[in-house]
Amino acid sequence: MSERSERARASGSEGRTSGRGGTAGASGGNEPIRVLIVDDHALIRRSLELALSAEADIEVVGEAGDGQEAVELADRLMPDVVLMDVRMPRQSGIEATKGIKASVPSARIIMLTVSDEEEDLFEAIKAGATGYLLKDVQLDEVPDAVRGVAEGQSLINPAMAAKLINEFAAMSRKEAERPPQLPVPRLTEREMEVLRLVARGMNNREIAKELFISENTVKNHVRNILDKLQLHSRMEAVVYAVRERMLEIT
Repeated sequence: MSERSERARASGSEGRTSGRGGTAGASGGNEPIRVLIVDDHALIRRSLELALSAEADIEVVGEAGDGQEAVELADRLMPDVVLMDVRMPRQSGIEATKGIKASVPSARIIMLTVSDEEEDLFEAIKAGATGYLLKDVQLDEVPDAVRGVAEGQSLINPAMAAKLINEFAAMSRKEAERPPQLPVPRLTEREMEVLRLVARGMNNREIAKELFISENTVKNHVRNILDKLQLHSRMEAVVYAVRERMLEIT
């Protein structure tokens, strides 16, 4: 067994005892945010580990070099956040994301890639990813990205948001030809307003400014939306709403 896998196994034995599978580490408690790093390049894994391990509120609990290993480790380590490469041998990051969301649905997954192709972006979101970072990001920005998604935010930059809106619009036109699947959970008028702005790529601060409400109120609305739809990320909620024709995006 590799040194990396041995270290991950050791971390896993500690992680399982915590019983946490979500965002407790980022919600004001004393426990750190547990992070699993997945990339087939050892140098990238090492760079990310160094950047994150320097943060008192973040703990790197394991590393994986391909998607299949990532799914196995996630099931054992129960990470709060996964940094996931998109293109890897044996199993892609998108397929691994599907597997992790099936076994650890509370895990927040940030996709790491050199590509901002629309198809990759949309497939990652549909698979359950919460955020998307290009690999040219500054390493000192990664800890804040981890904290953000652990708190329930989506990590989509404006350029990617524009591409997502195009994909959502195409999906909306396609789904208009299919009968809606009933029953669909009912959202309040304000919750629908928030969801529409999320679909436009706005973050909590921008939504609060648009609707003349506080950021905490936005967070509460987003939490209620996710609870009603039984989903774990804002982008998942948008995909669901478009698919079930709750939202029409043109």
